[in-house]
Amino acid sequence: MTVEWLRSSQEAPEHSGASRTSGASWEAGDPPAFRLRLSPNRSLTPRGFVWVIACAAGLALLPLLGMLGTAALWGVLPFFVLVIWAVWVAIRRHWRDASQVFEELTLWRDRIELVRQDPRNGRRDWSANPYWVRLSLRPEGGPVENYLTLKGGDREVELGAFLSPQERESLHADLQQALATC
Repeated sequence: MTVEWLRSSQEAPEHSGASRTSGASWEAGDPPAFRLRLSPNRSLTPRGFVWVIACAAGLALLPLLGMLGTAALWGVLPFFVLVIWAVWVAIRRHWRDASQVFEELTLWRDRIELVRQDPRNGRRDWSANPYWVRLSLRPEGGPVENYLTLKGGDREVELGAFLSPQERESLHADLQQALATC
């Protein structure tokens, strides 16, 4: 998981003598108190991609060794090339799709927004008042272990669908702290 926390300062500059947290009103356009961007792990590196394609080609060539010198080799060879090409295209598409998947949670004093970008489902937005938002972590009984949700208003949304159970647990603790400070 790639987690990027961006915290903006809520305090006025020291030389002004004023403090933003001392009851001053928050106006539209103010920077968020917290911003969290989640994206899935990218475990296959470009070097690993070369190894996967080389191993797939090597393993697919093993049965063809028995056909060397026969006319049957020319009948099977196009299918060999098609298989290697299909593996190549599938991995490249997965890389492209994975780079477009992210969740961004933005927290202001009076609003919380969650944006999920997915190449197949497009962009989905959710927002609520953070005072009424309930963060829950269900160790069991959810679709996955440590199911993490935010509930505000009439909707409950899942957060970190692509994270491991340990990562969702850690994110839960961080989000509880962020919601408490706003």
